[in-house]
Amino acid sequence: MKAVVNTPTNAVWANTIADFKEITKARLAVSVVFSSLAGYLLGAYQIDIISILLLAFGGYCMVGASNAFNQIIEKDLDALMNRTRNRPIPSGRMSTGRAMTLAIILTVLGVVALYVLNPKTAMFGAISIFLYTCVYTPLKTKTPLAVFVGAFPGAIPFMLGWVAATNEFGIEPGTLFMIQFFWQFPHFWALGWMLDEDYKRGGFKMLPTGRKDKGTALQIIMYTIWMMVISVVPVFGVTGRLQLSLPAAVIVFLMGMVMLVFALRLFEKRDNVSARKLMLASVSYITLMQIVYVVDKFI
Repeated sequence: MKAVVNTPTNAVWANTIADFKEITKARLAVSVVFSSLAGYLLGAYQIDIISILLLAFGGYCMVGASNAFNQIIEKDLDALMNRTRNRPIPSGRMSTGRAMTLAIILTVLGVVALYVLNPKTAMFGAISIFLYTCVYTPLKTKTPLAVFVGAFPGAIPFMLGWVAATNEFGIEPGTLFMIQFFWQFPHFWALGWMLDEDYKRGGFKMLPTGRKDKGTALQIIMYTIWMMVISVVPVFGVTGRLQLSLPAAVIVFLMGMVMLVFALRLFEKRDNVSARKLMLASVSYITLMQIVYVVDKFI
C-alpha cells in the first residue's frame, strides 16, 4: 500500500477547495439545493435526471455567488467578529478581486444553468441574488427589518424547484414559498440570539427588538405558529396540485409542535442554550417537512 505524500501542490489544492467551500458556504448551499430538489420532485410530472442536475448545479452556483458577494461587501465587518474573522477575505487568504471574479463566474454559470431549465427559474434565481446582495446585506447594519427582507430570497429555493419542473408560477409554488418564508424568522432569530454579542461587534442588527428579551421571543413564537398553519394548508385541497394527505399533515403539524415547544422554552428561559436548541430544531423541521411532503406525493 502506497502512502499518500502531502506535497506542497496537494496542500495548495486542499486550501483552495477549503476556501471555495467557505466563501460559498457549502453546507448552506447544499441545504438550499436540497430544498430546490424537494420542490422539483413535488412539481414534476415525471422525473428528468438532466433537469435535476441542472437545478442542483445552478442552485449551488446562485447560492455560492450570493454568499461570495456578501463576504466581499462585509469583509471589514467580518474581520471584527470571532466567527467570521477567519473567512478567506478578512484572513487575507483570498483577495477581493479574486473573490469578485469567482462570484461573477458563479452568477453567470448559475443563471445559464437555470435558464436552460426555463426562463422563469433563471429569473427567480437572479432575483434571489439581487435581493440577498443588494438589499438584505446592506440593511443588516441599518435595521432589524433586514431579516424580513432576507426572508424573501431565503424562501425562493423551495418554490424554485416547482417552477423548474413546471415553468409555471401559481398557488402551488406560492404555498411552498410561504412555508419557507415564515420558517426563516424563528430560524434566523434563534441564530441571531445565539450570536448576538458577536453580531454587535460587526454592527449587525438581527433581533427584532434589538435585545434578547421577551419581545423577540414572542415574535419567534408567533412566526412559528404561522409556519405551522401554512405548512398544513395543502391538506384542505385549496392549493391546486400541491396536496397533503391527512396522516402526512398530522406528522408535519406534530413536528411543528416540537419546534413550538422549543420556542416557548426560549420565551421562558431566554438563554443561548434554548436558542441553540430552537435553531437545531428549525433545521430538522425544514428538512423533515420537505421529506414528508415528497414521500407523501409518491406513496
